[in-house]
Amino acid sequence: MKKALKIGGIIIVILFAAGYGFREYVISQTKKASPEQIVNYTNGDTTLEVFYNRPYKKGRVIFGELVPYDITWRTGANEATTFETNTDLTIMGKTLPKGKYTLWTIPSATSWQVIFNDKMYLWGTGSNGASRDPEKDAIIVTVPVNTTAEAEQFTITLEETGAQVHLNLAWDTTSVSVPMTIQ
Repeated sequence: MKKALKIGGIIIVILFAAGYGFREYVISQTKKASPEQIVNYTNGDTTLEVFYNRPYKKGRVIFGELVPYDITWRTGANEATTFETNTDLTIMGKTLPKGKYTLWTIPSATSWQVIFNDKMYLWGTGSNGASRDPEKDAIIVTVPVNTTAEAEQFTITLEETGAQVHLNLAWDTTSVSVPMTIQ
């Protein structure tokens, strides 16, 4: 009986280790296709940080097809994109308290809803699409779409423009900009 329990325990440990190893392998292969990026902005005591994964276009039609219109997008690949601020911000007349948020978007042909959500998610999608819980939305703003030169890889930047910092999202020939004022 003891020998059977010992063998069963060993088998369970081996299966667990193999499963964990397979999971790590799949994640590492996924990250190669959409590498991680961290974008920082610092001015005085203010620090903003965005963590996201950068998918490539690879000849695909992005907005309206790969990223459908009028459906929540995790705004990148793999894990949910995060936005962190150490100070309160005003975004289009709405206050975003200092803290860490997940960043979601709902693209359309002419405008995007940009959503800062209070909840942290392990991965950006689940079996039913985006993992976002709308009840945890801190603020939602709507910004117009701009046409730009083609960007092969999804890119997020933080750019200071006068008294504001702009959160810029660009991929393919589409870009949006979210103006933020530091309080």
